[in-house]
Amino acid sequence: MTGIAGTKVVTGELHRVRRGRRKGFAPEPPSGPIPRPARVPVMLALAHQIQRAIDQGEIRDRAEVARRQGMTRARVTQLLGLTLLAPDLQERILSLESVAGAEQVAERTLRPVARTRSWAGQRTLYKAIRVKGPLPD
Repeated sequence: MTGIAGTKVVTGELHRVRRGRRKGFAPEPPSGPIPRPARVPVMLALAHQIQRAIDQGEIRDRAEVARRQGMTRARVTQLLGLTLLAPDLQERILSLESVAGAEQVAERTLRPVARTRSWAGQRTLYKAIRVKGPLPD
């Protein structure tokens, strides 16, 4: 709702927020934890973007990715290793959420799974990992 001279009129509970140097009021945030994408799905999506850029010739190689992103070549290799996971495992990983900052699985935990050459072996190792929270089927 707009009030006099373009001011906004907001009803309900408000709390002070700070955005940079500006201060203001905002509606009360929802109570309870807010589910957000976990870090591993974000890294997996980034790995697919990097691999696609390399495949299409937009980026020459992993070394160039490392220079552009400010990462080591080893870290780029670790990220791109996630793309070697079985498609169904990648789907499960992409659906993971982080609730109140609690991650269900760490990327480091998935590295040995990704290094396993057979998808059946990857599935077996993935089941052995203690992923916190329910897994989608």
